[in-house]
Amino acid sequence: MTVRRLGLDFADLDAPAAASLIAQQSADASFRYVVTPNADHLVRLARHPELEAAYAGAWLCLLDSRVVARAAWLLGLAVPRVAPGSDVTALLLSAHLRPKERVTIIGLRPAWLPALVRRYGLGEVAHHNPPMGFERDAGAFRAAIDFVVAHPTRLTFLAVGSPRQELLAAAIAATGQARGVGLCIGASLAFLSGTTQRAPMWMRRSGLEWLHRVASDPRRLAWRYLVQDPAVFGLLFREWRRMRTG
Repeated sequence: MTVRRLGLDFADLDAPAAASLIAQQSADASFRYVVTPNADHLVRLARHPELEAAYAGAWLCLLDSRVVARAAWLLGLAVPRVAPGSDVTALLLSAHLRPKERVTIIGLRPAWLPALVRRYGLGEVAHHNPPMGFERDAGAFRAAIDFVVAHPTRLTFLAVGSPRQELLAAAIAATGQARGVGLCIGASLAFLSGTTQRAPMWMRRSGLEWLHRVASDPRRLAWRYLVQDPAVFGLLFREWRRMRTG
């Protein structure tokens, strides 16, 4: 079942259900990918509709924002269950990987990889960390695509931030040569490696994880979370109004 909100068809799955479904996919199946939009993604999509194709091409679209879910609910809009990308990733690594299973990771600082491997008992990791701005460099972008094609695994983690990871996932799928499932999961692996502190559980459950992230890195995130992202409330209100008058 899906719920359409702000132009995207969200799967009505929580994190455990989403992780279980993803884990059932075959390593030999043609590549398909999972996107995890939050408020930042939704605001960006409204401003840059040329990005919509990358999200529309996803096999699974999961809502990664309790703030968006609660705002939609307060307006009386149908809303899917929330499946944060970091929670889905943690479940996949801790409960659904086979012993010493090989995975592919695009992104994540090389210095952080050993901690992730130790924490989750990962087997061989095919790791490629593209340079900053690789999405604007045709050669670097192609190298990331080719790396995934050349290192097929059941799970490929695309951890290079949005919208780079979604554009990369769509380009990988378009080759018709890759296999498995690609997960567009942003900073999830940094949290799970223990090198970046995630918000306490009570903040996550109460929809305040964004506040913890702003406090942890205000120079980089304050403008995004406090100035840009509140526009999502206007987007939801306009959708509510269209439904009321349409």
